[in-house]
Amino acid sequence: MAKPPPPLRHLYPRITSFPTLLAAYRKASKGKRYRPDVLAFAANLEAELFQLQQELQSFTYAPGPYRQFLVREPKPRLVSAAPFRDRVVHHALIAVIAPPLERRFLPTSYANRRGYGSHRALRRFCRACREHRWLLQADIRLYFPSIDHRLLMGQLKEVIACSGTLWLLDRSLANGAIHGSPIECFPGDNLFTSLERPRGLPIGNLTSQFLANFHLDGLDHRLKNLPGVRVSLRYVDDLAVFADRPEPLHQALLCLHGELAALRLRLHPSKTRLVSLARGASFVGFHVIGGRIRVRNHSLLRIRRGLRRCHQALLQRRLSVERARRSAQSWNAHLAQGHTIRLRQRLFSSHRFCADLSPLLP
Repeated sequence: MAKPPPPLRHLYPRITSFPTLLAAYRKASKGKRYRPDVLAFAANLEAELFQLQQELQSFTYAPGPYRQFLVREPKPRLVSAAPFRDRVVHHALIAVIAPPLERRFLPTSYANRRGYGSHRALRRFCRACREHRWLLQADIRLYFPSIDHRLLMGQLKEVIACSGTLWLLDRSLANGAIHGSPIECFPGDNLFTSLERPRGLPIGNLTSQFLANFHLDGLDHRLKNLPGVRVSLRYVDDLAVFADRPEPLHQALLCLHGELAALRLRLHPSKTRLVSLARGASFVGFHVIGGRIRVRNHSLLRIRRGLRRCHQALLQRRLSVERARRSAQSWNAHLAQGHTIRLRQRLFSSHRFCADLSPLLP
């Protein structure tokens, strides 16, 4: 068995260095330079960064309150937006801790990683569907709101031995903590457990995306080593486990229940199933059956709604043609992952702002 790498040390001076904070500002402001909070920060950039650096180095930094709003696509979710100066800190933190921690991740974990993503996950899923006969699909119920802070910090302390970095991580987690009625109850819980065990990662944070991936890394390694499991893929909290017989997948399901219970998580009962691949299977918005890759109805409906919104915004002059074309190109690139040439021709030819985009209409 390979010896685990030593815990990471001396990270905090790099996180709080001026060059790291300046680079973090540039990443956090990319595509958002004309928003009022970004403009206000940029108007006195050097002073703002030095103030942020001083607060971090003196351990007086305190994150500000989140602004919360509801989004309905692809499903209703409460998104939390941190103040811009906190987003700068998030980028600085992730820029330093993510590269060494990601080296521990398996190449079959696809979410929120440079060079990976949903399209690469879909290609690997399709190959596994051709090579194997049985699939266990699983989804974690209310994953982001359920993540237990005490358990997550315990995992972080196993791989990070830098007190300043752990302080900043704990500070950031505490700012987005949820207290109150538990989503799930576990053996040994009492009336005060929900108050004693803060939970939840705010959807929309850069730190939340990375830490949610990190939290399930141990599960990835456990599934990979189960007897009879041929391939195990994960995209955030969506899991796909392949085998040539159903029996190893029954064992994988038992393992999943046990490993997730140890993390105070539960599988979604209606989204966890064992299927024969002869009937096809779905992953990251597509359905794969008989060698064909088709877009799922809910994904297509979301794109149709987006095109209608772009059309209305153009008529009302709330959106430029160039931005509408960029949105159409993005949707086209997503649909192009499947066998959708005729669908894309019908979908985009009916909108004038897409008509002159030759890549859209083969």
